[in-house]
Amino acid sequence: MKDLIEKINAEFETFATESTSLAEKGVKAAGARARKATLELEKLLKEFRKVSIEESKK
Repeated sequence: MKDLIEKINAEFETFATESTSLAEKGVKAAGARARKATLELEKLLKEFRKVSIEESKK
């Protein structure tokens, strides 16, 4: 689970960096990278939900 949390934090950091570049500097390519990060975050968060439910049943 710790590895999964680290992946989520890293992907969120990528999203934060890229979305800031888009919003403050107008870098359009950063918008695409931010959107890609949101898709990866979605997958990771679903996995976290699944793992955390399994952990709570133990």
